[in-house]
Amino acid sequence: MKEINIARKLIEKRKEKAITQEELAAYVGVSKASVSKWETEQSYPDITFLPQLAAYFNII
Repeated sequence: MKEINIARKLIEKRKEKAITQEELAAYVGVSKASVSKWETEQSYPDITFLPQLAAYFNII
């Protein structure tokens, strides 16, 4: 099974869309600090956010 680095993928996709952490946070409904923690691997997004993030970044 292939391992996915969520932090690296979030940074990559956010930069591809040219959006800030604040913009992503507003879309998901969390704080900018939460997005920052996800991207620095201090925490992970709640599993309930994954479908929303996948749809936003057009990840199948």
